Amino acid sequence: MQQDLLHRYTFDQLDVRGELVQIEQAYNEMIADHNYPVQVQALLGELLVATCLLTATLKFEGDIAVQLQGDGPVKYAVINGDHQQNMRGIARLQGEVTGSTIQELIGNGVMVLTITPTKGERYQGIVPLEHDTLAACLEAYFAQSEQLQTRLWFATDTTQGHAKAAGLLLQVLPVNKEKSITDFTHLEALSNTIKAEELLELDAATVLTRLYHEDNPRVYEPQAIQFKCGCSREKTITALVNIGQQALLDDVIENGEVKISCHYCLKDYIFNEQDVKSIFN
Repeated sequence: MQQDLLHRYTFDQLDVRGELVQIEQAYNEMIADHNYPVQVQALLGELLVATCLLTATLKFEGDIAVQLQGDGPVKYAVINGDHQQNMRGIARLQGEVTGSTIQELIGNGVMVLTITPTKGERYQGIVPLEHDTLAACLEAYFAQSEQLQTRLWFATDTTQGHAKAAGLLLQVLPVNKEKSITDFTHLEALSNTIKAEELLELDAATVLTRLYHEDNPRVYEPQAIQFKCGCSREKTITALVNIGQQALLDDVIENGEVKISCHYCLKDYIFNEQDVKSIFN
């Protein structure tokens, strides 16, 4: 598997578009040291793949957030990204994880998709989580909001330090409706033969040849995916200003320093008494 790439492809004779995502390094960086149960690691892997695919599918410039939230043991799981495929993600637990379906993890909940374009209006779509898998929930979203027949296949491997996540998307092109549905059904049947280990282990060219060798997919230049938290000492200082100088100095007296940890990448930002005073001078 080639690391951390998004591949887009079309077919000269068929009114369907596709995407293939394979992620290793960014996924490992995202879940490292968080001590998530394996089911939550797998959920975040699927959500990461889904966000990469959505970013490429919805065609915008700006930021995207895909959040699952509910009353189950996983209070929420969210991936934040942008059109350049810079991704970060986190999950918060509020109970013991025993199952692996969306219902068992999130409970009664919703998927909130938020797009904040560099120019133009912010968009938010809310989809009830009524299916057992994330793929089925997203397929329902596309059918409902985009009116485009879409299929998704996800695969994850949560081996510590060597985790992998991959996904495949097929979507009809709104050209000739009758032809596009026939084309889609044909490619869907082929795609259904893919095994999870093939998505995770084979490189993209081999996967696409193995699935669609008779249909000649036209594969475009791949886009790199990376984990990028975006936290910084400067942003932390901006947050500290809202707390106020006296409260921070009290914290220094009690603990010897102020320590702020980033929830996403777990990096610690340390401020001593002199640092606190300089913020407010």
